[in-house]
Amino acid sequence: MSESYIPKTAMFIFAHPDDIEFGVAGTAAKWARGGSRVIYVVITDGNVGSHEAGMTAEKLAEIRRAEQTAAADIAGAECVFLGYHDGFLQPTLELRKDLVRLIRRYQPDAVVCMDPTNIFPSDNYINHPDHRAAGTAALDAVFPAAEMGMLYPDLAAEGLAGHKVDNVFVMFSDKVNYYVDITDTIDLKVKALEQHASQLNGWEPAEMIRQWAAESGKKVGFAYAEGFYRITLRLLETPSEPQPEI
Repeated sequence: MSESYIPKTAMFIFAHPDDIEFGVAGTAAKWARGGSRVIYVVITDGNVGSHEAGMTAEKLAEIRRAEQTAAADIAGAECVFLGYHDGFLQPTLELRKDLVRLIRRYQPDAVVCMDPTNIFPSDNYINHPDHRAAGTAALDAVFPAAEMGMLYPDLAAEGLAGHKVDNVFVMFSDKVNYYVDITDTIDLKVKALEQHASQLNGWEPAEMIRQWAAESGKKVGFAYAEGFYRITLRLLETPSEPQPEI
């Protein structure tokens, strides 16, 4: 089933610059247009994602942060960069605490992340280990860590009390139960992805992005959609208006 839902604050937690644009920027832009405060948490700087001769990790990190910031601006989002090293990401207790700090600070109603269990999403792709690590870290931070004020007394002493997230939207899942209509924001998604020039190497992504979104949309009668496994941790007091069911 798909429903009309606009969170007050949404936090997107992903491993690399461009992960959000490839996957869920249409939803981010839709929510931002609907009045949400949208925060992108980018865990690594993507600082090894280049085969260009003479490129350094430091220079690439600067480039990719700038590209991600430009992409977020198009969607109406703001960025938080955690600066972890690309390619080495693990769901450590340190990372969990960093994410808990941000969840408590921004108090999102919704968190969006990658499915950490989906290793083989297709027969020609292995899901990046950083993607899986980021998904695990995000889910572990959401529950139970972020809501248990006694778990991190030092954060509570900073004024960051426990916060319960209402909904989690998991991307790249094979258990999709929720679709967001991105027909009005598909152009913004494409434009946002185009900001990642260092990763595209002249490739035009529009056709593929539209094809992926159209395939998801067909399942629920939308021209373009993004699909998620939605986990409802707290029922809303005012139910959203239902849209087409599948």
